[in-house]
Amino acid sequence: MTFSCRVLIVDDEILARQGIKHLLNWENEGVEIVGEASNGKEALELIEELEPHIVITDIVMPIMGGEELTRAIKKRFPEIEVIILSSFGEFDYVRSTFQSGVADYILKPKLEAIQLLEIVKRTARKIPSLKLVESDDEAGVSIKLVLDKLISGYEVDIENTVIAEAFPHHGFRLLGADLKQLAGKGRERHADSQWLNEMTDELDASLPHAVYFHLPTEPNTVVLLVNLDNREQDHLTSIARKLAARTGEQLPEIGWTIGEPFTDLRELGANYKDSFLKINAYRYFLPASQHLIVHGELPAANGEARPFNMTSFTELMNRRQFEEAFTMLLEHVNALASQYKTDVFEFKSFLGNVIFNITILLGRLESNMKKLDDAKYAYFKSIGESMHVSEALSLLHSFIAEASDVIQSRGASGSNPNMVQLLHFIQEHYAEPLSLTEIAKHFHFNPSYLSSYFTSHNKEGFSEYLNKIRVEKAAELLQQDTASISEISGMVGYSDHSYFTKVFKKLTGLSPSHYRKQYTGKMRE
Repeated sequence: MTFSCRVLIVDDEILARQGIKHLLNWENEGVEIVGEASNGKEALELIEELEPHIVITDIVMPIMGGEELTRAIKKRFPEIEVIILSSFGEFDYVRSTFQSGVADYILKPKLEAIQLLEIVKRTARKIPSLKLVESDDEAGVSIKLVLDKLISGYEVDIENTVIAEAFPHHGFRLLGADLKQLAGKGRERHADSQWLNEMTDELDASLPHAVYFHLPTEPNTVVLLVNLDNREQDHLTSIARKLAARTGEQLPEIGWTIGEPFTDLRELGANYKDSFLKINAYRYFLPASQHLIVHGELPAANGEARPFNMTSFTELMNRRQFEEAFTMLLEHVNALASQYKTDVFEFKSFLGNVIFNITILLGRLESNMKKLDDAKYAYFKSIGESMHVSEALSLLHSFIAEASDVIQSRGASGSNPNMVQLLHFIQEHYAEPLSLTEIAKHFHFNPSYLSSYFTSHNKEGFSEYLNKIRVEKAAELLQQDTASISEISGMVGYSDHSYFTKVFKKLTGLSPSHYRKQYTGKMRE
């Protein structure tokens, strides 16, 4: 008995995963790409469900990298072969994976279709029960591959007879179940198949003439492409309502979505990314009790919120008008939260930036800020992982309460006015080549006296405080993902890029590149 070779791709960069999937026609070579994961932890969950013969994995990824993943696979699934993707500077990592039993490795910069295919086939030959069987499909393409390419944004010739026969109706629509909140509460990954069966059973019973296909989408999301007569669109919506009502009481974390109708299969990729995913993302801001989102039935959207006046907020904080500042902030955040079309990533980024700014502003005072300073990273992480706006708002309120406790317990309003001026000056001029001598000259202090004065009236020395301010500003810029790390180094006052990297890692525990990768990766997936 012979089988096609089942392959799982693991890489934290979606473009890398898509590139491998569409580098060549795998099915014609007897290879089936059964799934993809963005990190090792996610891959292990998928392996139990998909049972691949080969795992192709990147070496450096957040949460769990390729080295740790390889060890875990060889311990739990010794029959699975692993192929490593690496860059030129990762030889030590690759060497350690070979010690764990990796089959082969490929340098990413030299990745080519012929080389990759040869390595996969060579690895497949090591599996005794497996023999590659090339496809005898005369059309050279399957429906699954066509849909995969369309979802990924590739152009496909859909005039093929096989494809035309597969979709006999004029109408198309996407029906999906969003399981991310269930995943956040510990649901096992393989339960996706349960909801796929629920959807297909309802379609078979209520729309027997419709044709449907399971789409290869992001993890914890089950999406069906339904091909139906346009006169049956209302029936499909009724099925979605029935599914939502069935799960609404026992599993309210599941969200159901009906996308925008379309008539041309070539529109699938654009419809999925620009319409379906967009309205599905509205769930973050819509009431938690709304278990079904139907395109065309969304409530009227409010007007756009005014931009937040960070200058006025900063002035209120500097004048120690904390209650007014926090009221101003909460009013703006509530306005953003009331608009379901607000971009989720930008909303979370705004909250993270505000938390950073508040800790910086309060850091000018003679308050014991260590606890709050340390807590901001936990708040930042939790906001990034929040599944609904209510969670993010609750976290912001908790942070403000902690900040208020620090202000009240340390009598922040009675801070030393000279020290406040010094800290404010550093805050305003941190990007310049500051030195204690220059500050002493500006304030007409003796440099030696200023050094001892600064240390005795602030929990950190001058250099330590300046580095903290610069690193926090650098962290904000890294989150924006617009300037290079080298450029950011200069923007926050460091002329030596390597020294900046050393200081940043010392204060945050991460190098600037890993900090940016961890932040952008978590907030966008």
